Amino acid sequence: MTYSFDAYVTAALFDRSGTAAFALGDGSIVFETGEIQMAHHGVVLSATRHPSGIGLLTGGDDGRVVWTQKEACLEIAESPGRWIDTVAASAESGLIAFGAGRDLHVRDSADPTFSRTFQHEKSVADVAFDPKGRRLAVATYGGAWLWYAKIAEQKPQWLKWAGSHVGLAWSPDGKFLMSAMQENQLHGWRVADDKNLKMGGYPGKVKSMAFLAKGLMLATSGANGVVIWPFAGTAGPLGKQAAEIGYDESAMVIRVAATPNGNRVAAGLDDGRVWICDLTDQKTRPVKSDKGEPISALAISPDGTRLAWGDEGGGAGVVNL
Repeated sequence: MTYSFDAYVTAALFDRSGTAAFALGDGSIVFETGEIQMAHHGVVLSATRHPSGIGLLTGGDDGRVVWTQKEACLEIAESPGRWIDTVAASAESGLIAFGAGRDLHVRDSADPTFSRTFQHEKSVADVAFDPKGRRLAVATYGGAWLWYAKIAEQKPQWLKWAGSHVGLAWSPDGKFLMSAMQENQLHGWRVADDKNLKMGGYPGKVKSMAFLAKGLMLATSGANGVVIWPFAGTAGPLGKQAAEIGYDESAMVIRVAATPNGNRVAAGLDDGRVWICDLTDQKTRPVKSDKGEPISALAISPDGTRLAWGDEGGGAGVVNL
C-alpha cells in the first residue's frame, strides 16, 4: 500500500499490534487503517511509540507533547514557546521524556501528577532511555548526560567528547551508549568506565542507528551502504572493523531500521529507494525501487514481517516482507 501526503513524513512507526502510523509535517497523524488525527498546531518534530504500545507520542513546534490514538488525541504536556525536538518513551518503566530548549522533562504514563525537570548548559538534542527505562541519556554539545529518570536531586554522570551530539542509542544490554554527531562521525562510550569508542571514517552524517541480532550488531546510516559494527564481547566495537552492506556508489543510506532480535536490516536512501537485507546471506532485496525524494522515515514492525517508509515529499508506503 502506498500513500501520497501533502507534507513531509517526520516518522513512520508500528504499534504493538503491527499497525503503521505516519507523523507528518502538517501536524497530523495518519494510521494505515484510515484514521486521521490533528495532533499539533504546526509541524510534528519528533515521534515515538507510546509506552503502552498503543498509538504515537509526538512533539511539535507548538510546544506540545501529544499521545495520539486512532480515536482521539490527548495532550501529555505543554511548554509554550519551545520546540519539542525529541521525545522518548519506555515500555518497561512507563516513563516519557522530552526535550524543550535546555530542559529535559520526565512524565509517568501511569501517574499524571509525576514530573521531573533536569537542566543542561546547552540545548537538548536527543534523549534515550536505557533498556530498563530507569536511566536517561541526553545528547548536548560536548557529550551526553546520564540521569536517573525518577530521582529529583542528583548529580548526573557526564560522558564527555568534544563536538555536537545529536542522536543517541543504548545497546540492548545497557553497557554502551552510542552517539551520532553533527560531524561525519559516530562516537560511543562504555558506560561503566567512560571508555571512549572512536568510530569515524563516515563519508556522510550518521542520521540513523539501530541495534539488531540481540545487540550483537549495530547498523548505521552515513555511508553508501549500511555500516554494521560488531558488539560481541565486553569491549564491544573497540578495536574492531565495521562491515558495509549494500554498497552503492550512486546513493547514500540516510535511514536504517532493524529487527532487534533478528538479522534483518532495512535501508532508506537519499534517492528515494528502500531495500532490506537478511545478514545471514547478506543479499539485498528491493522494497521500493522507484527513485524519488530522500527517505525521511523507516520502520520494521515488532514481529519483523512488515516495513513502513516515508519520504521528504510526502510519499509513504507499507509492505509485507
